[in-house]
Amino acid sequence: MEYIALILLSLVFSLILTPLVKKLAIKINAVDQPNERKVHKRVMPRMGGLAIYVSFLLGVLILSPEGIHIWPVMIGATFIVILGLLDDLYQLSAGIKFGGHLIAAFTVVLSGIQIDFITIPFGPRIEFGLWSIPISVLWIVAITNAINLIDGLDGLASGVSAIALITISGMALSMGSIFVAFLGLLLLGSTLGFLFYNFNPAKIFLGDTGSYFLGYMISVLSILGLFKNLTFFSIIVPIIILGVPLVDTTFAIIRRMVKGNPLSAPDKSHLHHCLIRLGYSHRKSVLMIYGLSGIFSLAAIIFTRSTMWGSMIILLMLAVLIELTVEITGLISQNYRPMLNLVYGKRKSKLK
Repeated sequence: MEYIALILLSLVFSLILTPLVKKLAIKINAVDQPNERKVHKRVMPRMGGLAIYVSFLLGVLILSPEGIHIWPVMIGATFIVILGLLDDLYQLSAGIKFGGHLIAAFTVVLSGIQIDFITIPFGPRIEFGLWSIPISVLWIVAITNAINLIDGLDGLASGVSAIALITISGMALSMGSIFVAFLGLLLLGSTLGFLFYNFNPAKIFLGDTGSYFLGYMISVLSILGLFKNLTFFSIIVPIIILGVPLVDTTFAIIRRMVKGNPLSAPDKSHLHHCLIRLGYSHRKSVLMIYGLSGIFSLAAIIFTRSTMWGSMIILLMLAVLIELTVEITGLISQNYRPMLNLVYGKRKSKLK
């Protein structure tokens, strides 16, 4: 009941605050204009993530969770939210945004929130030493940007983040990481309250304020709750949980490198764009990606409870799922279909 109360508290705050943030965004012209790259057709208020942040902050201030890392986490979160607000208002350059992400990451990493080691089966624990700082910073910046890049349809980034938070919080509880579960459930409630207004048809967008904040918090919570507590394949589990945004980001980087475009250059070939091109509606595309995220989260949970061979089978199945998703949606290109061509080629040869 205590954990349900955490979710409900921040959810109520978020339900109350989101309409107020919407009015503020319109008043200060923090709006998203439609263009050829975007799906929406009318001007929409941005910076909805401010409601998530304030709801979460109120929960933290009222309940005062015990944990030595609370203030570094909140200082970094506040900085990343300010960066997102400025980006929503003034469209900051890629260099400034990347620099801001680094500052937010270093704020928590230098306080001791680091990926100190990874565990692998049948081998020694690998200690990173000084390398833990750049590796931890890279993880935080990568997840922050992954959540930002997947924010292309109503309710997509907030819903995918909520699924990841459910998984991280649940696993943290099972491992006795009460502090991580506390923050995760507070953030989950704030995100669900906002999702009520953000799901299609959206009344307000998450904005960079929200996608940066959610990505930052998820990356930090995963370090505290998963990397430091899992005793088996610690590097794999958080990657599986965040499989959908990470896969989408990875192939976005590959596409841009192949085409010779800057890594920061926007395009209209993300997973959600591909699903819409296949003929799925806005809402169905979002729900399909929710389902895919749920599969990855469930796989992560099963993975932690499997034997060595069971874990290998899960990884193989996920690899096949990713490959089929990439080929069917045309995430790399419409002509990239090796697995499908192999299957169809065998069927044609049998028919002949």
